[in-house]
Formats: sequence, C-alpha cells, structure tokens
Amino acid sequence: MKKITIIYFSGSGSTAKLAQSIGKGVSSLQEASLNIISIDENDITKGRYKNDAVISQLDESDAIIFGTPTYMAGCAAQFKAFADATIGSWSQQKWKNKIAAGFTVSGTPSGDKVITLQSLQAIAMQHGMIWLGTGEMPSQSNGVNRLGTWIGAMAFAEQNTASSITKDDLLSGEVFGKRIADFTINQLR
Repeated sequence: MKKITIIYFSGSGSTAKLAQSIGKGVSSLQEASLNIISIDENDITKGRYKNDAVISQLDESDAIIFGTPTYMAGCAAQFKAFADATIGSWSQQKWKNKIAAGFTVSGTPSGDKVITLQSLQAIAMQHGMIWLGTGEMPSQSNGVNRLGTWIGAMAFAEQNTASSITKDDLLSGEVFGKRIADFTINQLR
C-alpha cells in the first residue's frame, strides 16, 4: 500500500475543496492510502511552523501533494511557513525520490497561479523529489484541464467563496489525484 499525503493551506475553503477532489481521485485506487492534512494556523508562532507529527507523516509518505491558494502571485504565508519548517527533512534527504505534485486556487482566471505552482515545484526539487504534472490536454468536451495547465492542478474560485469552484475544476482535481496515485503505485515498486 502506497502512502499518499495531501498537505495544504486554505483561507476561504476553496483550496480545501480542491484538495478533497484530488483526494477522491487518489482514493479511487485500492493500492493507495490517503492522508489529508490541513495546515493549522495555530501551529505557526511568530512566523514559524512547528508540528513534528505532521512532518513525520510526510517523511513516511511515498508521495506528497502540496496545495495553497495563490495570494499576491505566490504561496500563502501559512504554506510558506510550513515549507520553511521542512528543513530537517531536506537536510536528511527524507523526501528524496518521493513523488511530488501541487495545486492552487486563485480568485481570478489567471491570478498568476503558474508562479505558485512553480514555487511548489521548486520546493519539491530542493527536496530531490520527482515532480508529476497533470498530463492532460485542455479539454472542451469533458472540462478536464479547462484552464490549460500542465505543471499542476489549478482552479478558479470567486474571491472568498469555496462554492464557486466549477465542477470541471473539481473533476480536473479528481483526474489529477488518480494520475498521482497510479504513478506512485506503478512506478515506485
């Protein structure tokens, strides 16, 4: 059984909703064990994230999927505080050769989400991880990857409302989650 962990921060609930749809895709494969972790703002004190139990769970995962809203052309500060706290895992190379992927949501159709996904990819690369993109052509027929992204999953949600994520963006997340689980199961034997 491959352990796949989604770790994310969500300000208004829209990133959480996309995390759940990615998790649904991961869970569709019986050989995958899913763990979803929401970054708790209470674990951040004076700008520093501290939760050894969460870091330990990530160290034990076969794949880690990072998620954050796009705020001002980048990761949310809460997610960045978490990422900075992974220095111990980095220095011991605990995430090396694990599968990595990412997702983001912003309040405008572009919202510079690609910059956020590139930041997530850079964090994964520094850890020596293997980054997995969407692998989906933009589709007009079933709505998968309607925003035309390959680096990671993205969704558009009206600002401050989780209910406005389209069913197409949620389906894109589910398809992405299944791809990550399938790759993790079949490539990390």
